[in-house]
Amino acid sequence: MLFFVLLGFITAVLVPLIKKISDNFLSWIIPIIPASIFFYFASFYYQIADGEVIKVSYSWIPSLGINFDFYIDGLSLVFAMIISLVGTVVYLYAGSYLKGDTRLSKFYIYISIFMSSMIGVVTSDNLMTLFIFWELTSISSYLLIGFNHEKESSRYSALQALLVTGLGGLALLAGFILLYITTGTWDISEINKMPAEVIGSSYFFLIVIFILLGTFTKSAQFPFHFWLPNAMEAPTPVSAYLHSATMVKAGIYLMARLNPAFGNSILWNDLLLVFGTATMLFAAVLSFKQTDLKKLLAYSTLSVLGTLTMLIGIGSDLAIKAFIIYLIAHSLYKGTLFLVAGIIDHETGTRNIEKLSGLRKLMPITMIIAVAASLSKMGIIPLVGFVGKETVYASVLELPIFGNYLIVITILANMFVVYITAMVGFRPFFGKLKSTPKNPHEAPFRMWSGPMFLALSGLVLGIFSSLFLNKLINSSELGIISERLNIPVKLWHGFNLELLLSTITVLLGLFLYFKREYFLKFVASFSSVKFVQPSYYYQFIFDGTLSLAKYITSKIQNGYLRFYILVILLTTFSLIAYTLHTFYSFNEINIGGSVSVYEVILAFILIISTLLAVSAKSRLAAIVGLGGVGYVIALFFLIYSAPDLAMTQFSIETLTVILFVLVIYKLPKYLSFSSTTRRIRDIIVASFAGLTMFFLVLVISGTSLTSELKEYFIAESYPSGKGLNVVNVILVDFRALDTLGEITVLAVAAIGVYSLLKLRKKDN
Repeated sequence: MLFFVLLGFITAVLVPLIKKISDNFLSWIIPIIPASIFFYFASFYYQIADGEVIKVSYSWIPSLGINFDFYIDGLSLVFAMIISLVGTVVYLYAGSYLKGDTRLSKFYIYISIFMSSMIGVVTSDNLMTLFIFWELTSISSYLLIGFNHEKESSRYSALQALLVTGLGGLALLAGFILLYITTGTWDISEINKMPAEVIGSSYFFLIVIFILLGTFTKSAQFPFHFWLPNAMEAPTPVSAYLHSATMVKAGIYLMARLNPAFGNSILWNDLLLVFGTATMLFAAVLSFKQTDLKKLLAYSTLSVLGTLTMLIGIGSDLAIKAFIIYLIAHSLYKGTLFLVAGIIDHETGTRNIEKLSGLRKLMPITMIIAVAASLSKMGIIPLVGFVGKETVYASVLELPIFGNYLIVITILANMFVVYITAMVGFRPFFGKLKSTPKNPHEAPFRMWSGPMFLALSGLVLGIFSSLFLNKLINSSELGIISERLNIPVKLWHGFNLELLLSTITVLLGLFLYFKREYFLKFVASFSSVKFVQPSYYYQFIFDGTLSLAKYITSKIQNGYLRFYILVILLTTFSLIAYTLHTFYSFNEINIGGSVSVYEVILAFILIISTLLAVSAKSRLAAIVGLGGVGYVIALFFLIYSAPDLAMTQFSIETLTVILFVLVIYKLPKYLSFSSTTRRIRDIIVASFAGLTMFFLVLVISGTSLTSELKEYFIAESYPSGKGLNVVNVILVDFRALDTLGEITVLAVAAIGVYSLLKLRKKDN
């Protein structure tokens, strides 16, 4: 299993090699990768449908309990199959969409890294490995959103997405760590068996807030929704894959995956219900004034993501069933419509809905695909979208409290979704043909074959929903509410209230579509205040952070080395002093021991040498003082049975003194640049640092330190390293690469110094 999870990363490495054969060969051969991943996970269908769970573990950091643990149940299988299936279509589509683009291989590298990262997220059973894959999705999506990096808008949108999801990722990590402290395990499957311990934890409130910050930012829930429409700067295959079918559902997946542990909490359910509902309605309303095909689809995606979050918050058996059906339906029809939008843009040269009309005769295949996906999105029988919408309405109507209010909000949100669908799926193809920047014609086979397959899949799953979806959905529910529901899935439930509400929704959406111009005039009279827009606060914080960084840099990074050292000393030793004052009692320090005459003499010489170094009026005197300090420290090493350190110190001091003396004559006249005030300040800071270090040494000397590494090095120094000096063996054997790195740094620095000394300005 590890091979198929990481196959995208392997593909990313192999893409440049395949490209050397032919770009055309690359675009035909590489879709086999996601297809093979799909068939691999599809092979588990019958096992999972029968209620089995597949666990695989590969050791990574066993001492910390962090391993590559993979867990396949119905929920993870549904997501893995969606990711790989839509990935296959996107890979095939991109080969034609980006044909002739010199960056095609780069695109396949980025998208392959992203695909494997998403597969890792939905199959990981270990919180830390899931987090690593989670962050890889943010990084790879940053590269994909900013794919057209020559455009400032693409760079801005990519950075915005990275910052929002990245900060959410940090919050998610904090939640995972607190969850580990609470449960004592990183394994999600084990955590889900301990709902009482999780909910009863004193950290529970923080755990919920941190985890939801991570999931809400990733899945663009209100008030973090603003980054998703801006991410439409990415190429269409990216939008179809990341921002419709996969990445934005990572947060949805994690909320569903952790629901068995959190689902009995009122806090968890209420937050999901409130923010999911707000996102569902708010995003749908915001879509009304949009004219860009991809942005229209982006806002409708936001609305659906809100609906999915709301369904998890409702948490009833029927709501969880609706969640799975709606998830599958949305991935199929929304991925199709995004790709259709890309076809229209590719063949006409515009995505502006005001400039598109009457394309049905020039692009008949694309029209059929768009209409089929649109009917599913609108919830028209017999497509799978119809099954999903009816089940959503039924689950909302089941709510004993606020059900009547919530159904009205749901109908309003879906009314706008129907309007968006009509704008995207019907308006470009019907009506009078308009002039476009390019002469429109049907797209190549590779561009329409994948969307056609997804659209047909929506039809097949709708007609044969009881055959294909029943077992898989029941198995998926096991991963969300830890019980098998066995609620039948079927296309037709008869003439009922849900069908009536669904019909009303479609009629209201079509009314909004046909009366669009009238409502636009009405909406134009209102202007939203910037202070209620979450994007305003993002920009305010972003600009404020840059201004603060600029101010701090101007004050601290002023070009003077002595000032840098001053800041480092103050910061470091202030933290040390605070820690010593807070956690240690100096009354317990026992200095003890006797002091010999030669130790007193050496200490006296050390003090005199130090005073000479800091008060010298010439460089030679300062060098003598520094050399005296170094040699006295070397003698202390010798007295306390560290001859190797003493020899090293003697060598360094001798070499340093020689080098200093050699370069003295090249230096300018010895001048004093410090005022009396600055000297007093430096004395205070130096004294503070010295006293803090003194007390730190006293505390360490009087504290019994235990370390497994210490015992290991002592035990293995002679048998493994063939040396009795433990320090030497550590440096030469156990940390050989580290030592080699230090030597390399010194060598590079020496070469640099030599080059500067040899640099001469040629005489004219």
